[in-house]
Amino acid sequence: MFRLIKIIFNAFLLVLAVIGFNAIGGQKYVEAVKVCIVKFVQEHAVESAKKIGDFSKLNEEFQIDNAVNLAGYKAVLAEHKASGQKMIIVDSGKKPLLTQDDIKSSEVDKKLKELAGNFKYQAITLQDIKITNRGMMNVYGRQVPYAKFEAHVTKLPFSDVSGVVSSVKTSDGSEKLALAINEKGKYSQLITNEFYKGVQERE
Repeated sequence: MFRLIKIIFNAFLLVLAVIGFNAIGGQKYVEAVKVCIVKFVQEHAVESAKKIGDFSKLNEEFQIDNAVNLAGYKAVLAEHKASGQKMIIVDSGKKPLLTQDDIKSSEVDKKLKELAGNFKYQAITLQDIKITNRGMMNVYGRQVPYAKFEAHVTKLPFSDVSGVVSSVKTSDGSEKLALAINEKGKYSQLITNEFYKGVQERE
């Protein structure tokens, strides 16, 4: 009985503490701290992304979410804020993950499966990859081929995606893998084109 009274009393004190914290503007303080943390993370991501390219000319509808190390490669993750479409650039240095010849080949789906296998221990994995279309797009100021695909993904709120994959060699001799992906039925090539048109080589 005493233990139950103690639990109720402690809960009552906790409620009073929360009410008091909110009364002195605590909620506003928490929100302000959250905004500062998000801003700091994004500023750090933009600064790190400069190692891979110049993103300063991107339209305001795009946001650099993160600059990460992906299976030993430098990568930038960006998002189209309105649609949630993700764009990913992976810098593989002098050793290409996929070449333009791979993208144009009839076996690009197999090569994508092999590539997905290399990243299978990352947060998201691609399975059942199927090529649905091909075309050309502007990446780092160059016209390069792309392959459009559909795939099944794990560890996301949705399970089926559409997207494109492309490859470009920049003037420093390094290979960049350019991807765009969204939930199946929501993918937009126009959004992808707009994003990659704004990505330039770093000076």
